[in-house]
Amino acid sequence: MAIVTGAGSGIGKAAALTLLQAGYQVVLAGRREQALLEVAALSGAAERALVVVTDVSDEASVIALFDAAVRAFGRVDLLFNNAGTSAPGVLLEDLTLGQWQDVVNVNLTGMFLCLRQAFRAMKAQTPRGGRIINNGSISATTPRPNSAPYTSTKHAVTGLTKSASLDGRKYNIAVGQIDIGNAATEMTQKMQAGILQASGQIAVEAVMDVAIVGQSVLYMANLPLSANVMFHTVMATQMPFAGRG
Repeated sequence: MAIVTGAGSGIGKAAALTLLQAGYQVVLAGRREQALLEVAALSGAAERALVVVTDVSDEASVIALFDAAVRAFGRVDLLFNNAGTSAPGVLLEDLTLGQWQDVVNVNLTGMFLCLRQAFRAMKAQTPRGGRIINNGSISATTPRPNSAPYTSTKHAVTGLTKSASLDGRKYNIAVGQIDIGNAATEMTQKMQAGILQASGQIAVEAVMDVAIVGQSVLYMANLPLSANVMFHTVMATQMPFAGRG
């Protein structure tokens, strides 16, 4: 049984569809109920899907999500901790405190709240344990221009992954991270028209089918708990990454 946050679109949608089509029971979490319902219907396995409207930045909402998952399916075997957001690509000195905090609340605090609740569920169930996959980003390693809030939170996700991986050992909880580069989603459409590079130039960037990310998540999910992919990078082969050039 799996929980996928941010399941209504993009990477979360691709992962949820892949897991459902592979036979998993999946709780689809996100802020837009209609989008989640559409994903469940599209999967062809709606009988194994549960839609739970969730704001990951709200503690009570995250607790309610996990309570609903356990009531419906009895346990939590997998959390794909995916929900995320970004700020406008403005100069760092022009960022507002509100724009900064909005990204931190979802990308870092929201990820922590979901991870913490997964720990609570996984340590209490029999058999004990489970797997958590945090969605990092290529930006968890190398930033883009004008991306301070997003990049800072994704670097922090790496620290959270490492700490949780260590803390999860005693509960048989495996914690890993997937870092994704240029999957073709609504978020990356602008790359097809050209995006600012570190050199100051505007360049079109290669993208890959987002379904490939779903397959990567499934691979990590299907490992026995005795094995863990702590960091997995999947990216469009031709995209700028090393040095962002």
